[in-house]
Amino acid sequence: MADPRTEQSDGARSSRNSSAGDSVARVRGGRRRPGHVTRDLTKGSIPRNLWYLSWPQIAESFLSVVDQLADLVWAGRVGFQAIAGFGIAQTYLMLMMTARMGLDAGMRSMISRAVGARRVSRANHVMLQALTLSLAYSIVLVVIGMILTEPLLRLLGIGDEVVRQAAGYMRFQFIAMSMMGLQRLTAGGLQASGDSITPLKAASVSRILHLVLSPFLIFGWWWFPSLELAGAGAANLIAQTVGMSMNMSALIRGTSRLRLSLRGYYVDYPMIWSILKIGIPASVTGAQRAISQLIVVFMVAPFGAGALAAFALSRRAENTVNHASRGMGRAAGALAGQNLGAGHTERARQSLIWALVYAGGASIVVSAIFLAFPGPIAGFFNSDPEFVAQAAVWLQILAVGYLSMNAVQVYTQGFNTTGDTFAPMVIMLSTMWLVELPLAFALSQYTGLAEYGVPWAIVIGMTLRAAAYTVHFFRGTWLRTGLM
Repeated sequence: MADPRTEQSDGARSSRNSSAGDSVARVRGGRRRPGHVTRDLTKGSIPRNLWYLSWPQIAESFLSVVDQLADLVWAGRVGFQAIAGFGIAQTYLMLMMTARMGLDAGMRSMISRAVGARRVSRANHVMLQALTLSLAYSIVLVVIGMILTEPLLRLLGIGDEVVRQAAGYMRFQFIAMSMMGLQRLTAGGLQASGDSITPLKAASVSRILHLVLSPFLIFGWWWFPSLELAGAGAANLIAQTVGMSMNMSALIRGTSRLRLSLRGYYVDYPMIWSILKIGIPASVTGAQRAISQLIVVFMVAPFGAGALAAFALSRRAENTVNHASRGMGRAAGALAGQNLGAGHTERARQSLIWALVYAGGASIVVSAIFLAFPGPIAGFFNSDPEFVAQAAVWLQILAVGYLSMNAVQVYTQGFNTTGDTFAPMVIMLSTMWLVELPLAFALSQYTGLAEYGVPWAIVIGMTLRAAAYTVHFFRGTWLRTGLM
C-alpha cells in the first residue's frame, strides 16, 4: 500500500475537516458554496458512520421503490396485461443493468480503499476510467436493445397484447438504462468516497420528475401524447438524464471529495483491467439473477397472464426490502473498504455486522405487513379478482423469506464493495442453479402447489444462500482482499 505522504494534495484536502467531521463550507469571492465532504470514516462510532453513509442511500432506494410501484399502479390502470408486460420487460432490463453494475462494484471497491489510504488523486483516476468503460458499454447496450426488443419478448412465448405493451416500454428503457447506468456509476463513486448526500439530491430530482411525467405520457394528459406503458419509459429517460447531469456537475465542480478533470486524461488499460477483474464476477452474480428470473417467467407463463402479473407484482414488492438492504450493504461495503484501506480490519468486520442488524429489523417490519395485508396490497394495483387472489398468495409466501433476502443483499453488496466479488459469484451460482431453479421446476410441475411452487423454491434458495454467506463472513477471507 502506498505511503499516504506521497499524496500531499490528498492529505491537505483531508485535513480541512470540521470539528464534527461533516461537510464544511468555504467562502470565495464573497460567495458561499458547499465544501468537500471530509468526514473521516476510519475513526469514531461505526454505527454512526454507517448511518451517516447509509440513510441517504436508503432514502434513494425508497424513492426508487415508490417510483417503480407508481409505474406499476399506472400499468394496472391500463390493464393487467400491461403489468405482465412491465414485469417481463423489467426482467430483461435488469439483466442488462446488473451486468453493468458489476463494473460499478469494481470501481467502488477501488475508490473506497484509495480514499481510506488518503490517495484521492488515485480515486479520481479510477472514476474517470470507470466512466470510459461505462460509456462504451452503454453504446453497445442501446444498439443491441433497439434491434432485439421484439425477438427477445416473443422468445418467452407470451401473448401479442403483452408483447405490444412491453415493446415500446423496453425501447425507451434501453436508452434510459444507459443514462441510469451513468447516474449510478457517478453516484457509486461519490458514495464510496464518503458522500451520499449528492447522489440523494440527484436521485430525488430524477425520481420526482419521473413520478410527475409518467401519467401524463402514459394516458396522454394535457397536450402530451398517449403512449400507454411506453410513456413510463419515456418519462424515465428524461428523468435519468437530469439525475446523471447533476452528479456529473458535482464531480466536475469538485463539491465532494472527488474532482474530475480531463486535463492529462488518457485511457489507462491496466487500470480498466483492474476494474474488470474485480467487477466481472460481480457482473456474473447480477446477470445470472436476471437470467434465472427469465427462466422463472418460462415456468410461470403456462399458468396464464394472471400468474405472470402476480409474479411481476411480487418481484416489485420485494424491492421494498431489497432496495433498502442494497443501500445498507453498499454503505457498509464503502465503510469497510475505507477502513481496510486504512488497515483497520476489525472496524471493517463490524461495519457489515451493524448493517445486518439494521437491515434485519427493517425486514421483520415489512414481512409482517405483507403477511397481514396481502389482499389489499394486491388490490391496490389491480382489482381483477383472479389477479388479487394469485398475487396475495405470492406476496405471503415470499414474505417468509424476507429476512434471508435482506441478509443476502447486505452480504452481496458489502463483499462486492470491499473487492471480494468471487465468493458471492460462487455462492449465488451454486444455490441458484443447483437448488432454487430445479426446485422451482419440480414444485410447480410435479406437486399440487402449481405456480406457487416457484415462490416457495425462491424462499428455500434464499435461506440456503444466506447461510452460505454467513459461513463466508466468519471465515474472514474477504478482509484480506488486496487492491492497493
